Formats: sequence, C-alpha cells, structure tokens
Amino acid sequence: MNGIRILLADDHALVRRGLHYLLERANGIQVAGEASDGREAVRLAEELRPDIVIMDIGMPNLNGIEATAQIVKKNPAIGVIILSMHADETYLVRALSAGAKGYLLKDSAENDLIRAVHTVHAGKPFFSPAIAQTLLEDYMRRLQQQSLQDSYDLLTDREKEILQLLAEGKSNKEVATLLDLSLYTVETHRSNLMQKLNLHNTAEIVLYAVRKKIIT
Repeated sequence: MNGIRILLADDHALVRRGLHYLLERANGIQVAGEASDGREAVRLAEELRPDIVIMDIGMPNLNGIEATAQIVKKNPAIGVIILSMHADETYLVRALSAGAKGYLLKDSAENDLIRAVHTVHAGKPFFSPAIAQTLLEDYMRRLQQQSLQDSYDLLTDREKEILQLLAEGKSNKEVATLLDLSLYTVETHRSNLMQKLNLHNTAEIVLYAVRKKIIT
C-alpha cells in the first residue's frame, strides 16, 4: 500500500487505537507500526523507516524528546510530530531542539492530526493553533513589559525571506539553491538576522517565526 507511512509511539494502547483509527480513515496514510515505549520507537523507526513518527512526549524507558533526538540523528528525513499535553514554551523548545518538526496538543489531535501529518510530510513545521497563539501572546506581553521596539522591522527584505525559509526547516544549502545565492551569502544573512533578533540557534528561529506568525 502506497502513501505516507506512520509510526505511532504512545504507551497507552487506547490512545494508539484512537490515533490509528483517525489515521487509517484518511486517504493516503498508512500506519506502518506501533511502539509502546521510547526505545521501541527508536528501534522501529530504524527498522521500518517511516515517513512520519507521531511521538508521545511522556514515554517510558526513554522519553519522547530523547527518542526523537535519536531517531532524527540516525535518519534526518523522518519527520517527528510530538504529541503532548503541555502548551508551555519549555517543552516546545526541547522538542524543536531534539529535531521535531511538529508539536501537537493532545486535546486538538482529533481535529489537527491529519493536517499535521500532511504539513510535516511536505517539509513544513506544524504547531497546534493554541501553541502558536500562546507564543504570540507571550511574545507581545514581553515586548510591552520591556518597552522594546519590534526588531523584525530592522531586517532587510532578503533577511526576512531567509528567516522564513530557515524557520520552515530548510538548511543553509537548500536556501542558497532556492534563492540562487552562494552558501556564504546565505550564511552571512543568517548571522546578521540572528544578531538583529538576538537569536542563538535554529529552535529560537522557529519559535520567533511562530510568535510572529511568519509560519503557522
């Protein structure tokens, strides 16, 4: 059977059955395997080579964040979507730093799961709408408290363009190819925009883009 191949990783059999049902109802999606703990998820990801792993954040034996890091390190082409009850930024930062491409809240999984799978499979990040809204509100609140001018306006048009592509998960080399620029030029723009926005790594670039609704 052709289609997007999914590995489900959740320690609750009832949750896995529910997710399996939702996924199998959608056209072009196939559940290739299921894992009940983090170590099994890492093993099956290497064995089955799925397109997408849907990973519960709170897994026994090896938590979902660490399992994600191991999976992505071994096969960066696999898109991991973290499934979580936590809407705060700490968990999101850890998930992004581990290499996750999506962050889906459990209470919105029924409505957003299929869209998340297709979005991540297309090479774009996905966040539950509530996550994006929470980050935006938090960002605006901090701006108001610190009376800071929005530094996004300091970016050049090219830097804004590169910021979005980086936030969508593209590498410096991929950005260079897309924009017909040299790798050195892209790296220079990346360094400049990170300095202007006071960003220090890719996870912070993604978070900034979500807060600003540059990506959704």
